[in-house]
Amino acid sequence: MFDSGTVVKVLISNIPSAGYDYRLTAPADIGTFVSVHVMNRPCIGVIWGIGDSNLPREKIRDISAVHNARLNITDLQWIKRMSDWTLMAPGTVLRLIVNIPDAFSAPRTEPLYSFNFASEARVTENRMAVMDAFSSNDNEPMTVSDIQNIAHVSSAVVRTMIKNGTLIPSGAQDKLRQFIPDTYCDSGNIRLNLQQQLAADTIAAAINRGGFSVHLLDGITGSGKTQVYFDSAWRAYKSGKSVLLMMPEIALTAQFMSRFEARFGAPPVVWHSNLTAARRREIWHGVLDGRVKMVVGTRSALFLPWQDLGLIVIDEEHDTSYKQEDMGNYHARDMAILRAKIAGISVVLASATPAAETLENVNNGKYIRLQLTSRFGGAHLPTITTIDLRQNRPASYMANAVEQTGFLSEPLCAAISETLAAGHQTMLFINRRGFAPIVQCKKCGWTATCPDCSVGMTYHKRISKLQCHMCGRVSPLNVHCPDCGTDVSMRGTGIEKIQQEVNVRFPSARTALVSSDIITSRQALERLVRKMENGEIDIVIGTQILAKGHHFPNLTLVGVVDADMGLFGTDFRAAEHTFQQLFQVAGRAGRGANPGRVLMQTYQPEHPVFAAICSGTRDEFMATDMAGRRAAQMPPYGQLIAIIVEAERENVLQKYCADLAAAAPVLTGAKIMGPIVAQVYQIRNWYRMRFLVAGAQHAALQPAVSHWLAKVKQPANVRVKIDVNPINFM
Repeated sequence: MFDSGTVVKVLISNIPSAGYDYRLTAPADIGTFVSVHVMNRPCIGVIWGIGDSNLPREKIRDISAVHNARLNITDLQWIKRMSDWTLMAPGTVLRLIVNIPDAFSAPRTEPLYSFNFASEARVTENRMAVMDAFSSNDNEPMTVSDIQNIAHVSSAVVRTMIKNGTLIPSGAQDKLRQFIPDTYCDSGNIRLNLQQQLAADTIAAAINRGGFSVHLLDGITGSGKTQVYFDSAWRAYKSGKSVLLMMPEIALTAQFMSRFEARFGAPPVVWHSNLTAARRREIWHGVLDGRVKMVVGTRSALFLPWQDLGLIVIDEEHDTSYKQEDMGNYHARDMAILRAKIAGISVVLASATPAAETLENVNNGKYIRLQLTSRFGGAHLPTITTIDLRQNRPASYMANAVEQTGFLSEPLCAAISETLAAGHQTMLFINRRGFAPIVQCKKCGWTATCPDCSVGMTYHKRISKLQCHMCGRVSPLNVHCPDCGTDVSMRGTGIEKIQQEVNVRFPSARTALVSSDIITSRQALERLVRKMENGEIDIVIGTQILAKGHHFPNLTLVGVVDADMGLFGTDFRAAEHTFQQLFQVAGRAGRGANPGRVLMQTYQPEHPVFAAICSGTRDEFMATDMAGRRAAQMPPYGQLIAIIVEAERENVLQKYCADLAAAAPVLTGAKIMGPIVAQVYQIRNWYRMRFLVAGAQHAALQPAVSHWLAKVKQPANVRVKIDVNPINFM
């Protein structure tokens, strides 16, 4: 405990420094939250240690306020370790924890509005988005700023909705509401089978024993992994520990919520990006005060100020959405394991297709594997076969009196017909949004490209516009080439083009599209899930948003339209990610009483990925893939650090990269490659170049990279991003 008047080091949120010295105005301990001023701007920080600036005391500013809350010592160690690993400044890591506005300030008084479900105003996409925003927050009143931020609508849209009575005044937000969570209980309504019970007991023993442990819950799709980690969560919660259940955003559906409430007698406390500022404050302070002890959340939930955390569960641990690339670069799974190791607690990783890094840690004895080899409730795995497109080329079809290129082979169409006749549902999977990814002139070769990014724009027939999937820019479609006036053609295929073909070939079938462009909220996905469960959809066509986390009992056929997509990119993980994605998609079939089948259209049915999926030899495939990585010293048998340099002016970018290249050190057990032009050279009018540092598994790359970058002065109009073990190589 430091006495009042002591000069202490304060780590300040989002300030890229090792901290600044301030004078305490009240007794406080290491980790205590404080308010300070930096350049006359109020900021939140934590006491990091004793001051060491050697400034005269009269030049050291006083701390503005000492708050009655603190991070524990393990959290401070975690911040330091995470900073060392990711090369993010400690203040940037702290910003991930203090990720709510005005954490310790009185909330501003703002008018609140409620959604008028009885309004007779015309139903538009904007109105649906606003309605979903309210649904994400239990239909509680919201401020105008929250409505705009969560629904992604303009102030003009909100003003119109207020004027037409869709939004009605509902008082004012004038204080922080004390969030009181539900008290959970064990409903006891789930009987685990022998494998599930053994896995649950093993994890429970580790929780009771205490100390760091990682268990991989390796179960096939539909094997009941959720109920196993629910059991583990209950045992940790019952012992007074806090519990974090992490999952990809898309898994936070009504299906999961219903399972949670059925098991624990109350809905979960949910943490995700679509919460209001007030709700985020309530949960954040509830976790900090120890009143909220169980949270279901996305990757950012890891950075809540947990008290006495006892268990972290990471569902679908292989999912690439755990990799953060916007507010700093980190992998939430790896940082969760790091946090657990420092705190000495248990972690459960759940997946039907574990990541290569996870399997390697199982192989070397760091993690314990618990296997679930059969589907829960007696359901069977679907039969999986390939369709050789070299021998079964899709026939063309007529749409709007124009002959169109077909993408559905005759064997797949026959299977769809049989499924429709049986009264069952079909899923068609293609991991490409929109109608056509290439809009090109037939005569001169002009293509529609984004003016702000060096990528082509995708035509979306639903909105009749071109959209850039890199920056989100939307432009009208010009059916004539701007260079020569010739009609443009739509090349390639997306889910909208597949729907067009399905509507022609199966005119009586009820179809639905699912992609991130269409399903923009959890509520929109839940509406689709309800329609599937109620039998209102015959054929659902979608992207990877459909790949996991959903249980449709009447879905018996899955057709993969273009299974080859993604196999031959520059990413060394391409085969692994393709296997994971297709295996997860295949796992949606036959989860109910009726058997399922999966048909994958491919030009190379002999490829190891398809052979492994069809034969169910996942482990053999992964062993072969990992042997290739071992030979090439690629992760998990080596390390990679990507350095992405961005600037608004090309000459500035090239000059800085040249200076970096000239200052590059010669490293033992590692090499520096680059600079090279990034695969996507321009994003949002910022030009991009990349370096790649590759080294042996145990090489100390981070200190070397940190020292190297520190030698070259970074211009003010240049951004440098560091990505340790990158997944995205664009």
